[in-house]
Amino acid sequence: MASLNDLLAQKAALEKQIAEAQREERGAAINKVKALMAEHGLSLADLGTRSAAASPRKAMGKVAAKYRNPATGDTWSGRGLKPNWLRAALEAGRKIEDFAV
Repeated sequence: MASLNDLLAQKAALEKQIAEAQREERGAAINKVKALMAEHGLSLADLGTRSAAASPRKAMGKVAAKYRNPATGDTWSGRGLKPNWLRAALEAGRKIEDFAV
């Protein structure tokens, strides 16, 4: 039976071989794609893809209020941390349904 150190060394060697094989296969795939694009006269624009940096992020819209404090009119959308007024009311024994809009 192999010792723990031997097994860990084998594991490290295998992980290194796996990483190298992945790099080689990825490089071969990239070269194949480049060759096909050159053969057919295609560019990245023809593929209709954009890099992650070039694509605009979705704007986060405002979310409608789901809960309202009847005393002050403060609202909460139900996202993120509960506001202090709601947390205090829930600790005092009220139900969240009491504040539903």
